[in-house]
Amino acid sequence: MGIDPGLERTGWAVLKNDGPAGLVLEACGLIHTSADMPLPARLDIIYNEVKKVAVNYAPQAAAMEEMFFLKRAMTVSYTIQTRGVIMLALHQAGLAVNVYQPKKVKLTIAGSGAADKKQMQRMVQLTLKLKDQLRPDDAADAAAIAICHLKTAPVAAQIAMQQKFLDKIKAARAAQTKKIK
Repeated sequence: MGIDPGLERTGWAVLKNDGPAGLVLEACGLIHTSADMPLPARLDIIYNEVKKVAVNYAPQAAAMEEMFFLKRAMTVSYTIQTRGVIMLALHQAGLAVNVYQPKKVKLTIAGSGAADKKQMQRMVQLTLKLKDQLRPDDAADAAAIAICHLKTAPVAAQIAMQQKFLDKIKAARAAQTKKIK
């Protein structure tokens, strides 16, 4: 499950790795909150909607884009709070939350960390074998984040597993050396 967090617009996309068929879009959408609502009410809507999607589709993991801007203090504050309620909802739904830098998402999807929005949308369309580009943009961004996770997480998991194996060997050797002394 990919999430593009935002207080006004939070995009989400649930993908499935269908083996030979590749990645398939199961569902996507937009959680929209109105600026004239109080902040706690907006956060409540985002929390409940994200949790509902996570429970209904039961993805194995979630991925979210890391913050990358420092425009206005209030925007940053609201985005941080939005990310917090999203992470809480995903955690309570039993999902690990993986966070990716925007450049990593772009590099993984389009082959360039400087890819523009048009390139990214086209690559999401091609990767998911969609007839048209995914709309709204926030859902397309969420799909890109999910694709990034699905393409990079297996490698990271494999490296972690190899490291655990190496750590066990080192511990066994250290224990053996201790017995000899």
